[in-house]
Amino acid sequence: MKELFDAWRGVDRNKVAALLSVLPGLGHLYKHHYVDGFAIMIVGNVLMVFCALWLSFATIGMSLILVPVLWVAGVAYAAYEASDLHGAHPWLHVWEHKWAHAFRRTKH
Repeated sequence: MKELFDAWRGVDRNKVAALLSVLPGLGHLYKHHYVDGFAIMIVGNVLMVFCALWLSFATIGMSLILVPVLWVAGVAYAAYEASDLHGAHPWLHVWEHKWAHAFRRTKH
């Protein structure tokens, strides 16, 4: 199990974020950009579906393929290039603080 954890620590978080963007917004959440991630997941995806459906009348359905593919590619690139804020939120990593030892259970 230790080998698995060591291997996971060596993974490029940018590539993982880009791969998670198959569901647009998930890569941003992975890199701790919560407002951006939820905005993309809720507003961005709904807007993308609306635009693809609206444009499908003019493009004989071609936009139903092209718009989502371009949307996912653009969001994946943005997730890849986003700064990684992992560890920058102390309220998410409370077990790493100086005062956390007071709450840990120890073996006697």
